[in-house]
Amino acid sequence: MPVCSHEQYTQMLDRALEQGYAYPAINVTSTSTANAAVEAFAEAKSDGIIQVSTGGGEFASGQSLKDAVLGAISLAQHTRLVAEKHNVLIALHTDHCHPNKVESFLLPLIEETEKRRSRGEPNLFNSHMFDGSVLPLDENIKMSQELHERCAKSEIILEIETGVVGGEEDGVNNEDAPAEKLYTTPEDMVKVTQALDPIGRFMYAATFGNVHGVYKPGNVKLKPEILKNGQSAIQEAFNKRVPLVFHGGSGSSLEEIHETLNYGVVKMNIDTDTQYTFTRAVVDFMMKNYDQVLKVEGEVGSKKHYDPRAWMKKAETSMKERIIQACRDLKSDGKSLLQ
Repeated sequence: MPVCSHEQYTQMLDRALEQGYAYPAINVTSTSTANAAVEAFAEAKSDGIIQVSTGGGEFASGQSLKDAVLGAISLAQHTRLVAEKHNVLIALHTDHCHPNKVESFLLPLIEETEKRRSRGEPNLFNSHMFDGSVLPLDENIKMSQELHERCAKSEIILEIETGVVGGEEDGVNNEDAPAEKLYTTPEDMVKVTQALDPIGRFMYAATFGNVHGVYKPGNVKLKPEILKNGQSAIQEAFNKRVPLVFHGGSGSSLEEIHETLNYGVVKMNIDTDTQYTFTRAVVDFMMKNYDQVLKVEGEVGSKKHYDPRAWMKKAETSMKERIIQACRDLKSDGKSLLQ
C-alpha cells in the first residue's frame, strides 16, 4: 500500500482520537532506519508516522552536502517505495522546524508538494511541523496561520507547538528553559484552536513538562492533566477536541503515556529510544566480534563480519523491535485501517 492519502491520514487521526490510541512517530535518518520503521509497523499491523528532522535530512544527503531538503526528499521517496510492499498505512511528516529554518527547509518542501500536485502526483509529505515555541505566543500564532493557510491548500496537515519541550534535540537546547514555559495553559490552547481550526486540520503539540532525551526517574515532572484541562476548555469553547502530539516521549512511564491517550494524544514522537536500540545492537556485535571486524596482530579479520550489512541488520532488527513495543504501548497494534 502506498503512503497514505490525505483522506486516509485524517481518518487515521480521527479514529485514534475517538478510540484512545496513538501512532508512534519515528524519526529516521537513513534507508536502514526507515526500513526498520516500516517493517515494525507492518509486523505490528499498525499504521504509523515516519518523520524527518532538519538534522536527519542533512545527514541523509551526505556529509559533503548537508542539504536538509534533498535528504528529506530522498528519505520520503525511499519510504514511499518500501511502503508500497506492505499492508499498512504510513504517513510522512517533517519534525521540528524552527522559525529560522522555515525559508530553507519547510517552504521548499511545501513547494515540492505543490509542484507534484500540479503534475497530478501525490503529496511529498502528509504533514509538517512548525515549531514556533521560541516566539511570543501571538507571533507564533501569526506564523502558524500563514503556514497553515498555504499547507491547507495542498491538503497538508500542519503540526504546531506552544510552550517549550525541555532537553536537547537536533542541535536545539532547551535544558535551561524556565519552568513555566514547559506547561501550556488552557487559555493558550483555546487561543490557538480559535486561530487555526477555521483554516483546516491541524495537530497540536501542547507541552506538559515533557522533555527531549531520557532522564533518570524523578527528573521529569510530567503533568498530563495539562492536556486534560486544555481539551476541556477547547470542548467547552468549540464543542470539539483537537488531536494532540506528545513530544519527548522517550523514557516516559507506561502509566503516563496511557493517561495522555485519554486526553487526545494521537501521535507520540520517538527518537532517543530508537537511536539507543539501533546503536546498542551495533556495540554488542562489535564487542563480541572484535577480532573478526578488525585486522589485528597480523590476521586478516572476517569479511562476513566487517561487511556493514552484518551489523546493520542487527541494528535494524533491534530498532524494529523497539518500534513494535511502541505500537503496543500506544495501543495502535492491530488497528491498521487496512486490516
